[in-house]
Amino acid sequence: MKFALYFGNRGFMPAELIKGAREDMIKAVESKGHTALVMDENATRYGAVETRDEGKLYHDWLKSHEGEYDGVILCMPIFIDENGAVAALQDAGVPILMQAYPDEIGKMDFAHRRDAFCGKFSVTDVFYQYKIPFTVMKPHVVHPLSSEFGKNLDDFAAICRVVKGMKRFNLGCIGARTTAFKTVRFDEVTLQRYGINVESFDLSELIFKVNEKTDNDEKVLQKLNTLEKYADFSLVPEKNKLTLSKISVVIDEYIEEYRLDAITLRCWNELETILRVCPCVLVSELNDRGIVCSCEIDLCSAITMRAMNLASEMPTACLDWNNNYGDDEKKVILFHCGPVAQTLMEGKGVVTEHKMFAKEDPGSGWGSNEGRIKAFDMTFSNCFTENGKLKIYASEAKFTGEPIEKEYFGCGGVAEIPDLQNKLITLAKGGFKHHTTVGVGHMKYVLEEAFTTYLGYDLISIDK
Repeated sequence: MKFALYFGNRGFMPAELIKGAREDMIKAVESKGHTALVMDENATRYGAVETRDEGKLYHDWLKSHEGEYDGVILCMPIFIDENGAVAALQDAGVPILMQAYPDEIGKMDFAHRRDAFCGKFSVTDVFYQYKIPFTVMKPHVVHPLSSEFGKNLDDFAAICRVVKGMKRFNLGCIGARTTAFKTVRFDEVTLQRYGINVESFDLSELIFKVNEKTDNDEKVLQKLNTLEKYADFSLVPEKNKLTLSKISVVIDEYIEEYRLDAITLRCWNELETILRVCPCVLVSELNDRGIVCSCEIDLCSAITMRAMNLASEMPTACLDWNNNYGDDEKKVILFHCGPVAQTLMEGKGVVTEHKMFAKEDPGSGWGSNEGRIKAFDMTFSNCFTENGKLKIYASEAKFTGEPIEKEYFGCGGVAEIPDLQNKLITLAKGGFKHHTTVGVGHMKYVLEEAFTTYLGYDLISIDK
């Protein structure tokens, strides 16, 4: 990420502290692998802002770099001038992190005392008045070279990734909603208001494109090689493997032609009855290479999957709230037929015939990717549209890695969720669907900050 650095000052405070702050903050940012964008230190005293005019100078400098930076770090080495800060950053258009230096015991004389603890409130209050969105984190004052600020910077970078990636993106909808699943309905116009552009494609077009591909097509054969390395295809008949490869190539063509950032796919039952395959393993492989894909035309799940993918930089998955786990009221089996990325699984998945389709129509469901979800800390989230608003939740839990009997079909994992039963009541009464989406790591704070402060989503709390 690239962060624009802003340093504040106030005329009667010791400006010498600014020089050290510049060195500290640049070092902090670069030590995390990010890039610092800094106004020339000769533009003002030490390159800091302490008046409206200097704020305007910084504003124009920042404007000249528009599109280059992902966020702004507002550094308060001392009690700074809030009017200059407003003039400088009111059009920043990206997340702003407020950082204030701590005072040190033994350095509280006038030459060294900072008063940034108090000054931070002065800035946040005025930004609130001007409706300039900003982020504050714990602790209230923190040194840039401390481990605490290092964690702040990790979280802020994640917030910036989510905001940048969610503000405007293209979501491909391949196929219409399955008739039986009104639960996954959504309002396309509402999503557009949030910058989420939906591109819709008829499934018959995908089937036509697949049937146009030949078995010796170079791209199809390359894809077949990729898929066979990705999962265990040893049980799958050659013809069905080639069909899966063709579908994957066609989906890639949609992604490239329409610049799709995420997709959702109508995965049953036409692909099974007409093409004799089930696309689970293709969804798995897409998610593993960083292209968010949800199944069952659950487009809203693709939204939260993308947000968590941006935050964690890891694959995400769409899963059913599927089974209780014995008598343990804190545990649930989260499952789907096989769209889970291998990265999230205990080992390589085995591609099988989908048992639900094979029961009524043998030979129609090759492509289910069976296995188990491994143990890891996770965040779960989902959303829906209602009355022109996008309503969303996020909470934290963990996959335990506990055993699920061998006969259990598909890809599942045991999740332990604090206060699960009350959360389920909140979800049921709140209009949420039978799916949730999961991502790696605990990122509730990052998501909620991005969703509410910068993206304008309606946050629904499911945590007591």
